[in-house]
Amino acid sequence: MSIDAILERAVNGERLSMEDAVALYESDEVEKMGEAANQVMLKWHPDPVATFVIGRNVNYTNFCDTYCRFCAFYRAPGHKEGYVLNNEEIFKKIEETLEVGGTEILMQGGTNPDLPLSYYTNLLKEIKERYNIWMHSFSPAEVWKIAEVSNMSVEDVLRELHEAGLDSMPGGGAEILTEETRLRVSRLKVTWEQWIEAMKATKRVGMHGTATMVIGFGESFEERALHLQRVRDAQDETECFTAFISWLLQPENTGMYKTKKLTPRDYLKNVAISRLFLDNIANFQSSWVTMGPEIGKMSLQYGCNDFGSTMMEENVVSAAGATHKVNTNLTLQLIREAGKIPAQRDTGYNILKVYHEDETADKDFVMQN
Repeated sequence: MSIDAILERAVNGERLSMEDAVALYESDEVEKMGEAANQVMLKWHPDPVATFVIGRNVNYTNFCDTYCRFCAFYRAPGHKEGYVLNNEEIFKKIEETLEVGGTEILMQGGTNPDLPLSYYTNLLKEIKERYNIWMHSFSPAEVWKIAEVSNMSVEDVLRELHEAGLDSMPGGGAEILTEETRLRVSRLKVTWEQWIEAMKATKRVGMHGTATMVIGFGESFEERALHLQRVRDAQDETECFTAFISWLLQPENTGMYKTKKLTPRDYLKNVAISRLFLDNIANFQSSWVTMGPEIGKMSLQYGCNDFGSTMMEENVVSAAGATHKVNTNLTLQLIREAGKIPAQRDTGYNILKVYHEDETADKDFVMQN
């Protein structure tokens, strides 16, 4: 069956159905999908610019009582290899980020049952007293754990975090938003309804979030389509998402090491289908951390308008075997090789600086784990 009619409708601005999405997943005409997704992206972003943010991923704790089968990062509460970073260590990481022109801290950890809400609010207040930096931090699963520990609603927790200094919430932990897959790979994690509710609540308390998707758990094409439908419905209702980011499961070193690893082609197909289906989200981030710089570069022709974060530090995905490293000047080079003009943005997708031909970053960094 030809997918031409589906692609034509998407390019013309018609909303695709879940059945359309399944038909695209069943097709191997990935280049055609990429071309259509690129046309849709250009309607949102007609200028030949690809953006990126200079940020750092601070994993403040690895204690976690969720025990996802696909995670190599967590340690059970009380484990000798578990940690909670002290505030001074976090401050030092923020200072290093600011020194190279960074604007964003993506602070995430495990669902630590020993950290009360006051830990987070006090930390955020101390950060904001010292530094002018955007805190794009804590995933829905972490916020639900704080709510459980504190016997509060998720909305009230998010309101207090926002008042203390949280600026926006990343959409980590979505994986696949169906109970079928979640019960198989992360039985104790928040349900898909709880993930969606946290994102909606984020908007109600005056913030925004991002939407994510991870494929490769053995989920069906129908489940992938349902995931996209649930993200699109939430965005229709609340406009809570500024961006969409997808990547592949990295099964190495995890409890899912026997799972067949998907290919870069699968990733590019998912990026394209997501861009065609999610007609209400403006920004799509490349996932070079998991896919590598070259595939990250290619994704800018498959619907992505953004190269994501330079991510000075990253421990979760690298624990599972993906260790791609990119600094600011290499980011500029890769964006230019993709035929785009690189521009640094903030977390709200406001352009801070356009890098003209041959211009490099004044300060750069060597990525570290």
